[in-house]
Amino acid sequence: MADLQALFDTLKPLLQAYQPPFTPKQDTASDYDLWSFRDLAIEGRKRKEVFFAAIIIQKSYVGFYFMPVYAEPEMKTVFAPELLKLLKGKSCFHVKSLTPELLGQIEGALKDGFELYKQRGWVE
Repeated sequence: MADLQALFDTLKPLLQAYQPPFTPKQDTASDYDLWSFRDLAIEGRKRKEVFFAAIIIQKSYVGFYFMPVYAEPEMKTVFAPELLKLLKGKSCFHVKSLTPELLGQIEGALKDGFELYKQRGWVE
């Protein structure tokens, strides 16, 4: 079994690179997330916040929750096969181990997701 705390601690700085402009609601040793707090409308619905990404230590994996892939499903077509095979459901990746390639793919996904949010005006 992988050391889930070590996985979490390796992934957290990748997300922290986007703070600011994103702000965490949760920032603990096992749960870290990022949100954009601003008044906006998404598909005609007014919102005061929008979720970007999170990592949470689960029972047998670190969940990497990545909302840009939910907001823009076509985004997953640019993911490398190593990252795509970890996608369970619409926006949760089950990370059980990390290779340098996978770490780079997650870093690239965060960058692309941030650019998508900027284009849509969901973050400055």
